[in-house]
Amino acid sequence: MVLTCPVVMGRTTRRNGASELSRRAVLGVGALLALGGAAAPLTGCGLFDSDEPPTPDPLAPMIDEALRLAAGLRAAGVAHPDLADRLTPLAEAHEAHAAELARVTGTPLPSGPAASSGATGASPTDRAATLTALRHAERAGRDTASKACAEAPADRVALLGSITAARASHLEALK
Repeated sequence: MVLTCPVVMGRTTRRNGASELSRRAVLGVGALLALGGAAAPLTGCGLFDSDEPPTPDPLAPMIDEALRLAAGLRAAGVAHPDLADRLTPLAEAHEAHAAELARVTGTPLPSGPAASSGATGASPTDRAATLTALRHAERAGRDTASKACAEAPADRVALLGSITAARASHLEALK
């Protein structure tokens, strides 16, 4: 068997004039291939990666939005105790969505409570204005989830479709 290789050193010549690689040259090429194969996994360990931070997941902002919606619903339930039974399950649904989005995106949930400023935008004493503001926030959240669902990869569509449907049902609960 005649092997051709650009390595000039280590060739031997047979009596018929054909050259072949010496055992030493073959072992050297094998060692180089083995080293190259051993270095290949290093490309995924960050050793050769750039210093640029990874881009955030496009669904990460939805986590904050879900937590803001939950905080707004909880604040409205505190301000209007007669609405608490109606608003608490909606807030819990948003918190569950935030937790699942965090799991899917690999994003940690914020440690502190979400700010509810701007979540209702209404005076805590005006029940009708609070419900209107909550409906407006839920509608905006539904639109965000719907848009994300339309643009998401297949493995995330079911989750986003569920969140969109939940937010649409929240609108009905807030009437």
